[in-house]
Amino acid sequence: MKPNRLIHEKSPYLRQHAYNPVNWYPWCDEAFEKAQREDKPIFLSIGYSTCHWCHVMEKESFEDEEVAEILNKFFVSIKVDREERPDIDSIYMKVCYLFQNRGGWPLTIFMMPDKKPFFADTYIPKEDRYGKIGLKTLLLRIKELWDKNRDKIREVSEGIRETLKNLTEIFGEQSNLSEATIHKAYEELRTIYDKSFGGFGNSPKFPLPSNSLFLHRYFYRYKNQNALEMSLETLKRMRMGGIYDQIGFGFHRYSTDRQWLLPHFEKMLYDNAFLMIAYTEAFQITKDEFFKIVAQEIATYLLKDLYSPFGAFYSAEDADSEGKEGEFYLWTYDEIKNYLTEEEFKIAEIVYSFQKEGNFYEEATGKKNGKNILYISKSFDQLKEELHIEKEDLMRKLEIIRNKLLNRRASRVRPLRDEKILTDWNSLGIIAFCKAGIAFEKDEYIDVAEKCMNFILKNMFDPSAKLLHRYSDGEASIFGYLEDYAYLIWALTELYFATFKSQYLLKALELTDFTIKHFYDSENGGFYHTADYAEVVLERIKEIYDGVIPSGNSVMAYNLLRLARLTHNKDYEELAQKVLNFFSNNIEKMPSSHVFSIITLDLLINGSIELITVPYNSEEEIKFLKNLQSQFLPNFLLLIKDSQMENIFEMIKSFKNIGENSTYYLCKNFTCEPPITDREKLRHLISSI
Repeated sequence: MKPNRLIHEKSPYLRQHAYNPVNWYPWCDEAFEKAQREDKPIFLSIGYSTCHWCHVMEKESFEDEEVAEILNKFFVSIKVDREERPDIDSIYMKVCYLFQNRGGWPLTIFMMPDKKPFFADTYIPKEDRYGKIGLKTLLLRIKELWDKNRDKIREVSEGIRETLKNLTEIFGEQSNLSEATIHKAYEELRTIYDKSFGGFGNSPKFPLPSNSLFLHRYFYRYKNQNALEMSLETLKRMRMGGIYDQIGFGFHRYSTDRQWLLPHFEKMLYDNAFLMIAYTEAFQITKDEFFKIVAQEIATYLLKDLYSPFGAFYSAEDADSEGKEGEFYLWTYDEIKNYLTEEEFKIAEIVYSFQKEGNFYEEATGKKNGKNILYISKSFDQLKEELHIEKEDLMRKLEIIRNKLLNRRASRVRPLRDEKILTDWNSLGIIAFCKAGIAFEKDEYIDVAEKCMNFILKNMFDPSAKLLHRYSDGEASIFGYLEDYAYLIWALTELYFATFKSQYLLKALELTDFTIKHFYDSENGGFYHTADYAEVVLERIKEIYDGVIPSGNSVMAYNLLRLARLTHNKDYEELAQKVLNFFSNNIEKMPSSHVFSIITLDLLINGSIELITVPYNSEEEIKFLKNLQSQFLPNFLLLIKDSQMENIFEMIKSFKNIGENSTYYLCKNFTCEPPITDREKLRHLISSI
């Protein structure tokens, strides 16, 4: 079959659809000009390469000649990769919520040639079923409406456009954010916490590492043990569940049930990187080796299965292989039995909870399919008692079993890997490896972070120094979004703390100023999702909701506040306050949906500690400071005086060595304590402030 226009695209998702009979266009002027010229509505389909239901809709409808004929005759069809163009996805997802009060992928939009939408939905089956209209019927009805009642369509599209504008304008109504808001966020999480299985809410259940990061800080600040236990129990339950790949490591995207057992099987870089941060912090707080092991397992997965030869990370792995969701990860009872020794099988059967008839229920039918997903239903202390085996011996034997099954699984057809490289997600990877490298004293992790950063700094800027969002097939393209800048600034700051190489902090400051210039709304407040030089899709929107990963605005507020405290730049601090104030009404209404903003609010209200070090022996000093950071100190910031820092920050010139000693200046709220040279006294001071 002759390919359509998507064959020339860099996105793996778009290229997946290159041999559909649908005459797809990428998002481009040509498509909109054709729709205008031929007076046709636009059919917009948004998804991503590792999305299970996107594959289902493709096989049912986009590979179907009958559906393709209707689309090609009466519509102009556009395909968008939501990971490449989150700006397009974000605005039309808001439209879907207006129509359906829900969202998800694939996202299906019908719109005018001027990009104004008039209908939205998610997955649509080809044929009518279970009371839901099928795509074939819907296309023909919309064609009829387009021909006979265009005014009604135009009225709906104008109304949606006006609603989107109003949604943008509701920000700016201000509430009084205070310490009470921090406590309210905790109380809301406590209310929706699932005491039976960990996590928050019912099903489907997503890993929400931002919640853990907030709860860790709430425990640190207020010594609330329940806050810590909610996070720890959630992290334990997730690791034991089917949402975790017990054989190859790494987390699947989310669980379809409360118990963390039955996942959607795609594996995303952003989930695993952010969860690696959460497990690292849990270890720093508790010193429980369980959390350290999980963080290192995630690192192993990322380096084995998502690491590119360029030193950066690929985006994701598919849910499907051989045309079936989860096929790569599921096991029959006999397959495991035939591959292990009798003793190993007995251990595996009890530990991994598989059954002869299978334990995996297909989401579509709700019936068992004879296969098993491996999960751990009991604690290792319970398992050692049941198996009459010492824990160390059990763990050793489980590792042998795991490696045997991993080798067996390697003979299967692997899920597709999406090999585009995204700046924002890689920045999360850098942060994760920096934090784990410091916490576990593994310099090789920091080397990984540094290589990844060097790839971004070398490849992800255009000739005019604008950050780019996506790298694929040797080409970097698409102007960076707010998350790209915000996460990269965060990553540069963490890499500075991990290496104390001043170029990383200086780059963070340079990008902060660039982001303020091109993304900040100086008239009203808040940062736009897109830069002032980028394409505007319907409206230039602002986001503050913290979902699976935090919003660009909440991370920028966090960056501004930390950089303000670190460099004594009060303009940054004022801007961080303005960002929180601009979104304060939304944050105050439901702080548990804005936990990363609450983390920033905590720093703003309760303060941070800044340590400025004048080293006598730089190499020895860096080693000491890394060790100092191996503890959980979320409000702790460090700066080392060197020639570059001295040239940039006037205030640092006054900090001097006392004799032939490294000298430490501990500061809080822009005020510094008298200098000290005694490291043990310094440790005591930090723990007591």
